[in-house]
Amino acid sequence: MMPAPLKKQLASSLQDGFVLKRSVFQPCLELYPMEEWNLMMQKINKLNRFVKKNNDFIRRFTAGVKMVEIDALGRLLVPKDLVAFSGIAKDVVFSSAVNIVEIWDKDLYEKSISGEDMDFADLAEEVMGNINDDDNGIS
Repeated sequence: MMPAPLKKQLASSLQDGFVLKRSVFQPCLELYPMEEWNLMMQKINKLNRFVKKNNDFIRRFTAGVKMVEIDALGRLLVPKDLVAFSGIAKDVVFSSAVNIVEIWDKDLYEKSISGEDMDFADLAEEVMGNINDDDNGIS
């Protein structure tokens, strides 16, 4: 079941449907509203498929891609191969990831954000430390 607040946020995308795929970096699934998926495919379609590395990336990136819909009751049917990939056993976490939604097994999600493998302060500084949106140097 899709949480009601999330379903409400995705209301404008419900009619167009979604793409569900394996995450590249994490043991979770990524739910793309069709509009976001089409934007991603525009980027990927610019890759030269006669470059082996590009072709290999495209194959791996699109492996297991499924077109899905959220039904009138707010249910999202996750195919068994994607359930197996993501390790979803019982409880599920829907996590907003800017323009997509990540779908996690709850235990794996908690482990990924626990900070055991990284110091979040260091990560934040490395990723966001040099971004200034204003000319005054304040981000």
